[in-house]
Amino acid sequence: MVHVVITGGAGFLGSHLCDAYLARGARVTAVDNLVTGSYDNILHLEGNSAFEFINRDVSDGFGVNGPVDAVLHFASPASPIGYLRLPIQTLKVGAMGTHNALGLARAKGAKFLVASTSEIYGDPAVTPQPEEYWGNVNTIGPRGCYDEAKRFAEAMTVAYRKVHGLDTQIVRIFNTYGPRMALDDGRALPAFVCAALRGEPLRVFGDGTQTRSFCYVDDTVRGIMTLLAKGDGSPVNVGSPGEMSILEFAHLIRELAGSESEIIHEAAMQDDPQRREPVIDRARALGWQPEVPLREGLTRTIAWFREKLGVATVAD
Repeated sequence: MVHVVITGGAGFLGSHLCDAYLARGARVTAVDNLVTGSYDNILHLEGNSAFEFINRDVSDGFGVNGPVDAVLHFASPASPIGYLRLPIQTLKVGAMGTHNALGLARAKGAKFLVASTSEIYGDPAVTPQPEEYWGNVNTIGPRGCYDEAKRFAEAMTVAYRKVHGLDTQIVRIFNTYGPRMALDDGRALPAFVCAALRGEPLRVFGDGTQTRSFCYVDDTVRGIMTLLAKGDGSPVNVGSPGEMSILEFAHLIRELAGSESEIIHEAAMQDDPQRREPVIDRARALGWQPEVPLREGLTRTIAWFREKLGVATVAD
């Protein structure tokens, strides 16, 4: 039985990866200190003999018994609320956590995949963003702790590949959404959906012309698994082409939620990227591309949020 270790396995993306690998017959060990992850995301896996949970901060080092075939490093705060609250921990997990996860993969002779992010491109001067683009990052700005942690994680991963011959992959994840996102995540989708379902104003920072591209979690998970199986070590963007302004996104969420909430504007956030859209030619060459249309994915996601909030209709 294939054994996969997923750091950050109780997080949004990590927990979906646990489900996907278990569904393929793998044994899965999730490692998470639950600082931003939630045990609720993996509660349904209790009693599954193929699943193990280790409550541990990977920045402090960790071990796993027996053979391991793959290590997927997803441990890190991933939302602005998370990494702005925990900047030192974010930098530590990008540096020491990545080092420890790579060390485990090397010791076990396992494949390794690190979760990077579109944030390594910063506020891009190039749109859409290909993997060859080096980015435009403010190292000392509020997002610097997250951006630089991920950039360091990529550099460390490449170093292990070159020096130790480790089979490594780097996935640059663009805005992923779906069930199990934290209600207080702080990112646009949870904030807009929660507000719309509660009948509260949807807050748009700045004029709302900044763009994002959104990829449903099932598609992102397929992309990650495809990259681990077929990648050549080069960074690969996983996301959905097609920009949408944040203001347009707010209107779409309000429509799909059946809400009459007003949309209000607040002061722009410092270093908020103005454009975000991936070039996915490398991913397509591996046989992957997103399949879930935005409206369909959002409908599924809003239904999950509605159940989580206990809101049948806005009027309730």
